Amino acid sequence: MNPTALSYPFLRHEFLQALEDSGSACDTSGWYPVHLSLQNSNQSEEHDPTTSSEAKNAALMPLYVKTHSMGEYVFDHAWANAYHQNGLEYYPKLVTSVPFTPSTGPRVRSAQPLNQEECTQLIDEVLAVAEETGSSSWHFLFPSTEHRRLFNDPRLLQRSGVQYHWHNRDYQHFDDFLASMNSRKRKMVRKERADVAAQGIRVSIELGADISPELWALFYQLYERTYAKRNGSRGYLTEQFFTQIARTMPDQIAMAVAWLDDQPIACALYFFDDETLYGRYWGSAGEFSYLHFELCYYTGIEFAISRGIKRYDAGAQGEHKIVRGFEPIETFSLHWIKHPGFRDAIARFLVEEKGGIAQHIEQATAMLPYKKASQ
Repeated sequence: MNPTALSYPFLRHEFLQALEDSGSACDTSGWYPVHLSLQNSNQSEEHDPTTSSEAKNAALMPLYVKTHSMGEYVFDHAWANAYHQNGLEYYPKLVTSVPFTPSTGPRVRSAQPLNQEECTQLIDEVLAVAEETGSSSWHFLFPSTEHRRLFNDPRLLQRSGVQYHWHNRDYQHFDDFLASMNSRKRKMVRKERADVAAQGIRVSIELGADISPELWALFYQLYERTYAKRNGSRGYLTEQFFTQIARTMPDQIAMAVAWLDDQPIACALYFFDDETLYGRYWGSAGEFSYLHFELCYYTGIEFAISRGIKRYDAGAQGEHKIVRGFEPIETFSLHWIKHPGFRDAIARFLVEEKGGIAQHIEQATAMLPYKKASQ
C-alpha cells in the first residue's frame, strides 16, 4: 500500500524546504526549483513551496529544471549522449522527483485526492514550463500506483525499473521472519548477526527527537566518508540539510547506531510513515564484518516489525538484498520527450528494456530465501 501524500515524508514541506535552504537542491547544484501548485480545482500556477504557510496546504508537485542527470536514480545518460552525438541539447530538462531519493510514492502533495482533470492540467502546465525553459524533456520519477494511473497520458512514455523491498507478513518478532526462510538462509542471517555481536558491537535505535547533536555530527562525517570511499566525491546532501530535518521533522526519523566500547562507530538513517520504512544513508568509521547488513537490513526489519510497518524500502540497487529476504518489485517512471524522432527511438528502447526487467524479476523471485509454502 502506498503512503498518503500528506504522510509520505519526502513530500513534506519541511523536507523539500531543507533541500533548498541547505543548498542541496537549488540552482547552483543543478536543481532549479519551479514547483507547480494547484490553488483550487481549476487553476494551477508556478509556486514556491518554501515561502508561505499557504504553500504547505496547496496541492504541490515538485518540479526542477535540471542541467545534469545526477541524483535521480532513473538513468538516462545514454539518452543524453545520443542527443549530444546528434548535435542536439538534452539539457536543460524537467524532472518531477524527490531529489536524491529513489523512493516510490505520491508525486503531488494534496489534502484531497487528485482527479484526472487536475493531473491533465498539471501535465499541460509542465509542458508550458518546458517551452519557456527550452527543456528537451520531462521525467516523472517513482510515482505511486495511484499517481502513475492518474498521470497516464498518451504524451508520456512509461519506463520500468526494479528495486528490492522487504514485506512484513504480520510478523510479531524477528524470529518469525527467520522462520519463514529456508534453513540455509536462516542460518546465514543468524551467523551474520552473531558475527557482529562477536566483534563487541551493540546496536541501538534512536528516534528523531532523541538523536543528539553529537550523533548527527558523526552521522554526517560517516555519510561523507561513504561517498568519498565509493567514488571520491562529496555527498549530495549538505550538513545543514541534516541539521534542519533533525529540528523540523524528527517524528519521521530514526537512526540505527552501532557502538563499540560505548563509542558510536556506524550509523544508518531511516525515515518512516505508518506503512513504510525507508532506509536512506549509512556510514561506518571502519571495516566491520557484516555491519552494513546489520544496520541497513536486519535492524531495519526489526524496527519495522516492532512498529507494525508493512514494507521496508532499503534504497536503490543491491541484488545482495534478495537472499536476505528483500523481494524484487517493479518501479516506474513517466517521460515526455519533445523531439519526435528521439521519442520514437526511446519508446522502442523502453519496450525492450521492460522485457529485460520482467525477466530479471522472475529470476530474482526464484532466488528468494523463503520456504515454498510461504511464497
